[in-house]
Amino acid sequence: MARHNRRYAKNVVSGLGLKEDDLVVEIASNDGSLLSCFREHGVRTLGIEPARNIAAVARERCIDTIDEFFSLDLAAKVRNDHGVASTVVANNVLAHVDDTRDFLSGCRELIDEGFIITEFPYLGELLEKQEYDTVYHEHLCYFSVIALMRLYQAVDLVIVKIEQTSVHGGSLRVYAARNSEQRPCHTQGVLDMAERECQLGYQTSRPYEALSEAVRANREALLKLLTDLKDGGNQIAAYGASAKGNTLLNYCGITTKQIDYIVDKNPLKVGLYTPGTHIPVVPVSTLKSKRPNYILILAWNYAEEIMKGQTEFTGSGGKFILPIPRPKVIGV
Repeated sequence: MARHNRRYAKNVVSGLGLKEDDLVVEIASNDGSLLSCFREHGVRTLGIEPARNIAAVARERCIDTIDEFFSLDLAAKVRNDHGVASTVVANNVLAHVDDTRDFLSGCRELIDEGFIITEFPYLGELLEKQEYDTVYHEHLCYFSVIALMRLYQAVDLVIVKIEQTSVHGGSLRVYAARNSEQRPCHTQGVLDMAERECQLGYQTSRPYEALSEAVRANREALLKLLTDLKDGGNQIAAYGASAKGNTLLNYCGITTKQIDYIVDKNPLKVGLYTPGTHIPVVPVSTLKSKRPNYILILAWNYAEEIMKGQTEFTGSGGKFILPIPRPKVIGV
């Protein structure tokens, strides 16, 4: 994510030609990690983060942060107090809000000639890679390009460009601007993506019914794999007490009968139990002391990084299990 943030900031600053006086506003700015990367390029920054404890962390990093939920009303106040934004950034938040029109209207209020850049997991990746574990309480919407076109048009915005990124299992980065004489409609590249979705039947029930069948098959295959390994006398750990991991554990009915424990780097999770399945969460160092035979990677979107960091585990013959899209054992 740190590399992703650095590339993100560099691409936006250079691609849009931002200068020192330009203001970058990030909505759901968290601890200011991304805005810190923008500051390195000399632009002005402002974060909007409703979690007050996290906003306080951002301020400690000298990132000016407003600790309120974003809305059209707040946007008007921000514009009055801080001026017009050259760029509004909103990563992994549009899918979380319950009033997407108000949210995007607020983004529009902050710009004149600038751009709104939103990034979120793509429905197409969810369907094609069967990423059903990304369905959980924080995600209220799963956007197709077809839906995005209607949504942005409803608040008088046009989509200028869409980039696909690999982060979080496959995301869209959407660049939008105010509807104007220079930009009267969505660009051809956006229309082409929507046409591809139509050809794949995203407006019909077919891909969703296929996903339902694939998800049920995944549950059966994963449970069988874990049960067979456990019956064979193997110790199985899991890596990553993540939100997506808990969706998978609860849907599949995976408990301590299959998984001995879950390791996680976050000290706030260590010593607790997974909700619903009650698997203990322990430090990553436990992998060295207890030496499991297999590690089920629940945070599969970081699988490459996780596997690279476990050379001692693989060196002793340990193997990884990737659950999505189909259960797969990997011996590095």
